[in-house]
Amino acid sequence: MSVTVDPQQPNNHSNGRASAEAFERARTLIPGGVNSPVRAFGSVGGTPPFITSAQGSTLKDIDGNSYVDLFCSWGPMIHGHAHPQIVEAVREAVGHGLSFGAPTTMEVDLVEEIVRRTSVEKARLVNSGTEATMSAIRLARGYTGRDKILKFEGCYHGHVDSLLVAAGSGVATFGLPDSPGITKAAAGDTVVVPYRDVQAVEDAFAAHPGEIAAIIVEGAPGNMGTVNPQGFNAELQRIAHSHGALLIVDEVMTGFRVSESGWFGKDGVAGDLTTFGKVVSGGLPAAAFGGKAEIMDHLAPVGPVYQAGTLSGNPVAVASGLASLKLGDAAAYQKLDENAEALAGILSDALSQASVAHNIQRAGNMLSVRFAEGEGTNFAEMKAADTFRYPAFFHAFLDAGVFPPPSVFETWFVSTALTDADFEKIAAAATSAAQAAAAAQK
Repeated sequence: MSVTVDPQQPNNHSNGRASAEAFERARTLIPGGVNSPVRAFGSVGGTPPFITSAQGSTLKDIDGNSYVDLFCSWGPMIHGHAHPQIVEAVREAVGHGLSFGAPTTMEVDLVEEIVRRTSVEKARLVNSGTEATMSAIRLARGYTGRDKILKFEGCYHGHVDSLLVAAGSGVATFGLPDSPGITKAAAGDTVVVPYRDVQAVEDAFAAHPGEIAAIIVEGAPGNMGTVNPQGFNAELQRIAHSHGALLIVDEVMTGFRVSESGWFGKDGVAGDLTTFGKVVSGGLPAAAFGGKAEIMDHLAPVGPVYQAGTLSGNPVAVASGLASLKLGDAAAYQKLDENAEALAGILSDALSQASVAHNIQRAGNMLSVRFAEGEGTNFAEMKAADTFRYPAFFHAFLDAGVFPPPSVFETWFVSTALTDADFEKIAAAATSAAQAAAAAQK
């Protein structure tokens, strides 16, 4: 059972008056006071700190508080904030102009880097992860001549109408709209099944022969908490191809974070189409989707499937993304893995000491805390944990100057910028956070 919290109740982190005033002003002008819902602290309660700057592993808010950053702008900041080489690349690009609406060689350079690192043969740049998945789905439908998409409960692929659906009862059902504004027709083209359930996928294809254009799946889910696929992607590839469908691997979160080649570098399962975001942008609005050349060449202007974007391939965003990727060498990924291992150990030790049932969910250097014994393998199992413990756990960290993701169902991210002093601060905060989690009531 989840705890009910009051999003307007001020939190306890020190000197939060200016953030509280800013949030009050924001709510009069912006729905919920934020431009992406999770930022409102709705699931943990309290007032979100309003950030003024970030450097390395540290966030600073308008009240003068500093925080060790453990969500990294929801993933892209693998090198920490304001990395000098990325800042310089952006500064140089800005000096040449903000937007051209015409091709640049740097666009080609970024796509070349994506192709070099991954299974894709051709790619196109877009502006967001949502746009990438939306475009990949349209292309899959256009290429196969089929309408339906199969997705998994708890996997998030951006706020695309047909993908904002939840599963009904039964093993394989049509999705029902999970948000007002999503039509039954849009939801009706989406089949939703439990994650890591091979039989459910087989049953879905049997129930809809010749109708499913593609399976879409996160490389490793990070939006129900972190869940390791444990070979599931290879099964999906087998099933999709046996039925003439495509496999779309959503690497918006995992791409270039968990390895130089994303989750593809972990399990070697190539999507027919793959989507990228976050790290590929270096923190600016940019994303990409790509795949087999034969499929990608169905896009206009060479093929019939239309896709466009006025600011796609923006020179400033491309410069940031290319610099971020080039910094992502073997040493960087080793450091990310080491930092994730250290963080997981700190969290588990503290929770064990406080006698709190838990499992640290891991997928490469992505992780989250499940407040129950044993691995959670799907959304139902992740929701069945003691999620009510997380708000107290979160705020104890925030009060101690550590900023984890403000939702139990979000992934924790590390950067290469974390220092020994940061880990000492995290360890000290984890002790009080674990005690707060232990004391939490439903």
